[in-house]
Amino acid sequence: MSFDTPLALSGPLRQPRQMLADQEYGGHASIHDDAMAEKLGFRAGPIEGPTHFSLFPPLLEKLWGKAWYERGCLSAHYMNMVVEGESVRAFVEIPAEGATRTRAWAEKADGTPVLEASASLGPDHGQTLLEGRLAALRPHGPLLILADLKVGMPGKVEERVRMDPDQNMGKLYPFSLNEKLARITENSPWYSDAASSPWGRAIIPLEMVSVLAEYSSHAAGFPVKGPAVGLFADQEIRMIDGPLFVGEDYLIRREIAALSDSRRTESYWVRTRIFDATGTVQKAEMLLNHASLKDSYAGYQTA
Repeated sequence: MSFDTPLALSGPLRQPRQMLADQEYGGHASIHDDAMAEKLGFRAGPIEGPTHFSLFPPLLEKLWGKAWYERGCLSAHYMNMVVEGESVRAFVEIPAEGATRTRAWAEKADGTPVLEASASLGPDHGQTLLEGRLAALRPHGPLLILADLKVGMPGKVEERVRMDPDQNMGKLYPFSLNEKLARITENSPWYSDAASSPWGRAIIPLEMVSVLAEYSSHAAGFPVKGPAVGLFADQEIRMIDGPLFVGEDYLIRREIAALSDSRRTESYWVRTRIFDATGTVQKAEMLLNHASLKDSYAGYQTA
């Protein structure tokens, strides 16, 4: 080949749907509620970040085939919010032959960046985008909302979770998998038809792995002060022995991986490990940066 020009796969423009307008946590509406978002200075309630993860599997399957669902990792930093009605497109740089890591990103129709990411195929992922961001974190200042958290703090309990097709996923995710599949940006028969799946079972879509990992998170009992409105700032989903299956029981263990702050937020990074029902075989892992908005916490500026 006479050129070393980076080339990329791209998907079509899609319009993700807002399904968290009725989300509730800590006894109050979330940032995905239009009124709450506008109160905090945003144009409208944003689409939840992991919704955009669904744009990538068609591209990553093209690169790495079935192995992507078994050992793939998408590690993303969210850059700009998307509201319903806006269009988004995913891109994945084509790696060199045999390479198992590449760059990925998503943009709005006008080129505004939505997220930047690394995509990789394990078990040797190298340093993912978020591992690099964690390594570069500066020491945080005094924390108020997160004053009672410590790095390494485990969740109070091991959480038992599952996702059935018509199971409402609770106050954090007031919809079911089937309702999501009716609106998902990129659908696959593998998500609902066991007979079509290479594994003989319906698999949980990448964005819904986030739901599986988060819907019971209140049980972890991390002592975050509130009420305060939060959002996802960084997120990594990694398959170790995947995929995860619809209607399967799993066990979750959590711990605080890092604490950080910025001018507008205090952040706690949670590492969520997903095991089989016996708790002996790790199947997947999620790293999630929960950013709490300082302006949403009463009296923060005068504390």
